[in-house]
Amino acid sequence: MISSAFAQVLASGRPEFNRRAAEARRRYPGFDMEAFAGLLETSVDGLVQLALERAPDRAGGVAMAVYDVALELVGQGQGGPLAAQVWRELAPRYPALLLAQPARLLGMLTNAALHLERSGAARPAQWLALMAALAPQVGDWQQLAVVGQVCAWRAGMAHFRAGAIEAADALPEALALAAFGVGQGSWNALRTVLLADPWWTADEVERQRAQQGREFGGFSGFGGAFAMPPQVRPAADGFWVRSGDRYNLLVADACGAVLHGATPDEYEQPQAPATRGACSLSGQRLSIGQRQIELTLPAQGLAVTANQHTAAVTSVYSHAILLFPLR
Repeated sequence: MISSAFAQVLASGRPEFNRRAAEARRRYPGFDMEAFAGLLETSVDGLVQLALERAPDRAGGVAMAVYDVALELVGQGQGGPLAAQVWRELAPRYPALLLAQPARLLGMLTNAALHLERSGAARPAQWLALMAALAPQVGDWQQLAVVGQVCAWRAGMAHFRAGAIEAADALPEALALAAFGVGQGSWNALRTVLLADPWWTADEVERQRAQQGREFGGFSGFGGAFAMPPQVRPAADGFWVRSGDRYNLLVADACGAVLHGATPDEYEQPQAPATRGACSLSGQRLSIGQRQIELTLPAQGLAVTANQHTAAVTSVYSHAILLFPLR
């Protein structure tokens, strides 16, 4: 059930709320009234109560704006559990922005979370947690957008890395450091470290885990990325990948791995020489500098190639790519 406070707001503007709901039902065939009612109860109610507590004179306008966004979200079939969680748990962490422009805040946060969910490569729950933790330090819309981008990178969107680092230049130093998980220090120094090594992360445990390798891919018949055992070639931003007649660009770093579409020409184009001496295979043993890693795949059919930062191990007997930091 909705709260009595929200019920009073709805009652005070009932004709207009009803008109907008009827318009949404006409605009969106099959509009799910049950889902809409659920979103009102679980998520909109709390936002309206926040407005009533913080700025009672603006509560009616906030309620109408949030109601409109909820209608559009449900009409587009996007009012599922993740959107409801964003509205219920994350949006209230940004009260000043919510009260100033509720539709803008909900649109930014919801669209970002749904994009992460659709990517299949990201961890939306981690993004939500990071965004909630950083909320007290975010003071305006530009900061919100940049922090959202940095947190999306940390939550698995590896291809956001370079853009996130560049965008963070516009943040206050303390917020830039916090966004990348660092409590204190110099942003310029941290920026240098991040640009030099895509496998660096403030999480020491995660850095150590990455040294043991990260597996990416798997058989497409079981939900993985590749129908055939992949072959790789080094690229400036990752690895060109061929699996049967499909071609991709794999971008991977400390926070995740993302596969983009590519063409045969891109895969076949002349590449800069792979990093020499950085890694080698001897039977099932992979050597990276002083590190020795025993692989579980058969020695026959193993191959390793490297770009500037990463070694990629493939096998004719596996649909996965094993990724290892060179540092």
